[in-house]
Amino acid sequence: MRLKLCIFLVVFASLACQAGQEEGYARMRRDMVASQLAGRDITDENVLAAMGQVPRHLFVGPVFRGQAYEDYPLPIGDGQTISQPYIVAFMTQCLALKPGQKVLEVGTGSGYQAAVLACLTDKVYSIEILCGLAVRADELLRQLGYRAKIKCGDGYFGWPEEAPFQAIMITSAAGRIPEPLLKQLAEGGRLVMPLAGPLDEQVLIMVTKVRGRPLVRRLLDVRFVPMTGEVGKKKK
Repeated sequence: MRLKLCIFLVVFASLACQAGQEEGYARMRRDMVASQLAGRDITDENVLAAMGQVPRHLFVGPVFRGQAYEDYPLPIGDGQTISQPYIVAFMTQCLALKPGQKVLEVGTGSGYQAAVLACLTDKVYSIEILCGLAVRADELLRQLGYRAKIKCGDGYFGWPEEAPFQAIMITSAAGRIPEPLLKQLAEGGRLVMPLAGPLDEQVLIMVTKVRGRPLVRRLLDVRFVPMTGEVGKKKK
């Protein structure tokens, strides 16, 4: 009887500890949304709700979970990073996604951005060139119940069999807009990406497809990891 009581108390204490930790993360998430996002220029209520829902701490390693809701990027392994919350929210807001629209993400990484997008539409497609990251992200998204199709491949070529996409997001910097992605962007659709310049500077741009041609708008200076694969083989 005493042994059963001891086991019950241990299990109860463990569950109470986990509940306390999750409430702590939820509080940090609310603070992040209020100060870093709504406190700046993120005004889309759906984006704010998505950022307040997705458990960002689960998309980084245990050693970084205490920093998951801070205003800076964090490493996720393989030389890649998870972008700072503000950049994730800003790029998502720029896409102006509506329910049912198709969105393509190039650079799955941890899967966090795909989870945020999955809160806005049920048609999320994401490509990751590093297969290890793609597998881990796919498993985590499935565990957490986020609907997103993930595949390993070179995002430069997009996902032609699922095109056209009303929105495309590229989460790594390239020296030019990949032509296959422009072709897969629907008329009136939006593409957001960091564009790398000749002096190592990067600027986030938004491309709107108007009458089959790209209308480019510069948004803000950024810093992303470089896009690899076919884009690196082409002359700038």
